[in-house]
Amino acid sequence: MPDLLFLTQRLPYPPIKGEKIRPLQILKYLTQWYDVHLGCLIDDPADAQHVDTIRAMCRDMHVAALDRKVAKLMCLRGLVTGESLSVTFFRDRGLTRWVRDVVEHVRPKVIFVNSGNMAPYVLDLPKREARICDLADVDSEKWRAYSETTSGPMRLVYRREWGKVAALERRIADEFDVSSFVSDAEAALFASLIPERVGHIRGVSSGVDHRYFDPALDHAPAFDTTLPTYVFTGTMDYPPNVDAVVWFATEILPVIRRTVPAARFYIVGNGPSAEVRRLASIAGVFVTGRVPDVRPYLAHATAGVAPMRIARGIQNKVLEAMSLGKAVVLTSGALEGIEAEPGTDVLLADTVEDFAAGCCRLALNNDGAAIGTAARSRIVRDYDWSARLRRFDDLLRPAPAGRATETV
Repeated sequence: MPDLLFLTQRLPYPPIKGEKIRPLQILKYLTQWYDVHLGCLIDDPADAQHVDTIRAMCRDMHVAALDRKVAKLMCLRGLVTGESLSVTFFRDRGLTRWVRDVVEHVRPKVIFVNSGNMAPYVLDLPKREARICDLADVDSEKWRAYSETTSGPMRLVYRREWGKVAALERRIADEFDVSSFVSDAEAALFASLIPERVGHIRGVSSGVDHRYFDPALDHAPAFDTTLPTYVFTGTMDYPPNVDAVVWFATEILPVIRRTVPAARFYIVGNGPSAEVRRLASIAGVFVTGRVPDVRPYLAHATAGVAPMRIARGIQNKVLEAMSLGKAVVLTSGALEGIEAEPGTDVLLADTVEDFAAGCCRLALNNDGAAIGTAARSRIVRDYDWSARLRRFDDLLRPAPAGRATETV
C-alpha cells in the first residue's frame, strides 16, 4: 500500500476526548488504504499503556514525551520567535527529525495533519505529496473569544495568540491542498475569513461510536439513581469546559434546586483545574476527576448538560449523551454543527432561567425518555463514523489499479 504520514498532537487513545476521538477514527479510516507513519506527542503518563494499541495500526510510529510543566515554560519562546504559543508548546526536536526523515526517505504519497499546531512540522519542507490539514475548529476564533471575555494581562496574551493562530491558519489554507473542519458551519466560517481558498475548504463532520455508546448495554450506576442528576463530561482544564461548569454550578444549579431540592451535578472528566475542584464545596456538586468510562455516569443521568458559552466545532459530549438515549440541555453554542431538532432531540436554552427550567422539566415531567429516544434515533441515522468520513473519499481513496489517482 502507499505510504501516508499522519501527525496528531496527542496519542489518539484512549478515545476519551475530542482531540483523541476524531484522530483515532480518521486513523482507522486511513489504514484501509495506506501504510501509516504516525507521529504524535504524549503528555499524560497514563496514556503510555496504550501506545502499543496504536502502534499495531501503523507501519511506523514516533511518540514524543511531552512534560506539560516544562512545555508551558518553553512555549514562552514564542514571544521571542514571534510564533504562536500553542505551536511552540507542541514542538519537539526528536519528532521534528523523525518527520524530516519520513518525508525525505519514505516520500509518503499523502501527509495528513490533525490540528493546526502540528502543521509547522511540515510547512517548511519541500512539497511533493498531497497535503491535508484537519483543523477541526477555527482555533483563532476561540482565542478571540478568550480575549473578549478575559481582563488583565491574560487578555493581551490571548489577543496575541488570536493574531498568531489566525496567521498560521491562513498559511495552512494557502499551502495545504485541503483544510477540513468538524462541521459545515465551521468550514463556512473559515471560508468567510479566507474566501479566496473556498474551493479548498470542507466540512467533514465528526460522528460517534453508537455501538459503544449504546443504551442497551448494561452499566452499573456510579451514583444514587433515585436522585435527579445532571452530568457534564469533558477535559476539565480546558477553559470552555471550565467556564461551562462554573456557570452551571454557581448560577444554574441554585435555580434548579429551588424547584428540585435534591438535584445534583456531576462534573466528569480528566484534569479538573483548581477552579473546578473548588466547585465540589457547593451543595450537590461532585467532581470526579478522570474515570475509566463515562458511560455509567451518562447512562443513569436525568440529563446530560452542555452549558457552553465558548464553543467551537462539534461537542462530542452532546453526541455521546444523545447516543446513550439521554435528553441533553444545551446552549446554542453547544448545538452548533449538530443536526438535532430543538424541542424534539434536545432542549435548547441560553439563559440561566431557561436552562434551569429545562433541567427541572426533565426531572419532574418524566418526558426525558421521549427526547432521549429521539436523540438516539438521530445519532444512529445520521452520525455513524463510516458515513461521516466518506466525505474524505475523493481526497484519499486510491484509484483502482490501472487508473490515475486523483487525491486532491
